[in-house]
This record gives sequence, structure tokens and C-alpha cells, in this order.
Amino acid sequence: MHRILQPDGWKRPAGYANGMTARGRQVFVAGQIGWDAQERIVGDDFIAQLEQALRNVVAVLRAGDAGPEHIARMTWYLADREEFNARGEEIGAVYRKVIGPIFPAMTAIQVSGFVEPAAKVEIEVTAVVPD
Repeated sequence: MHRILQPDGWKRPAGYANGMTARGRQVFVAGQIGWDAQERIVGDDFIAQLEQALRNVVAVLRAGDAGPEHIARMTWYLADREEFNARGEEIGAVYRKVIGPIFPAMTAIQVSGFVEPAAKVEIEVTAVVPD
């Protein structure tokens, strides 16, 4: 079971949790980028890559007998934080479409580059399936 941690008096965050507690079997998803099962980047658009990366996360979770509802933590690595900040509505729509109304502890970090040069986003996840 997951429980959101929200300190008293703190403004409630939008789209993520400040912290989570969870108990159960852990599933670790390596960083997923916007490529398909044959490792072909789905396009140059950030939102298209984001959607594919999220779909890849869900596919790995399913392979571990888990789903988006079990996500306790996400880390997003971004090529361009300005694009991330400018496209919030689109990001939210794609996130809700693929992941649903699940808002885990989340971190977003701009990085200088990825091993795959065409990548614009990479997402890693820790999920916890209840006992």
C-alpha cells in the first residue's frame, strides 16, 4: 500500500507528491527513452518521445507484474528544461493518458546529454507492489 507524505502547512504540489511510503515487492525500471521495441527513436518531438518513454515504463512494469498504480518514485532526465516548463499542459495530458491519475514522488533534472544522442527525455521508476 502506498501513502502520500504531505507535511503540515506545505502547499500541495501539482502533479507529484513530496514523498511516498510503500510496502511490498520492489520493481526497478531502468531509464526509458522515446524509442520503440526495436530501439528506433519515435521522432524529434519532445512530447512524442515523452509518450513513448512513459509507454516503455508501463511495458517494463507489466513485465514485472506491476502497473502504473504501483509507482512510488519517478526521475525524469531532460535535455531542455525550458521546453519542459513551456509544454506543461501537453506533458500533463500525455502523462494522464499513459500513467493515469498517479502522482508519485518525482524529480526532474536537466542533463547535458544522453547516451542516445537523439533522446530528449529519459525516465526511471521505482514501483512497489503491495504484499
